[in-house]
Amino acid sequence: NFGSLRSASALKMAAARRLIEERAPGLEVDGEMHGDAALDEAIRSRFYPDCKLRGQANLLVMPNLDAANIAFNLIKAISGDGITVGPILLGAAKPVHILTPTATVRRLVNMTALAVVDANHLRS
Repeated sequence: NFGSLRSASALKMAAARRLIEERAPGLEVDGEMHGDAALDEAIRSRFYPDCKLRGQANLLVMPNLDAANIAFNLIKAISGDGITVGPILLGAAKPVHILTPTATVRRLVNMTALAVVDANHLRS
């Protein structure tokens, strides 16, 4: 169950969850879990019966940049024609996002739109 692991990574993810719940209480979020459980409701129902999430997660929060990069590229590779947005870098003083050499025109447009929204949010 959530919170049963006491590793530095698990503690960081639990803290991230609390922060998300404080700042955006309307979002459907749940605790630290493995990627397969986040993306597969059948696995999640079996191992986390009290989990609030339904369907596939559409946002994955990672403990560090390396984990995020690996997960993003794996999901991008197996998603077929699915649209991926990211990677999204949060916490910087100014809007900044990362584009990889394999970024499609669609991803470039999506990330540009995200940067514009971030910049406008900073102005207000």
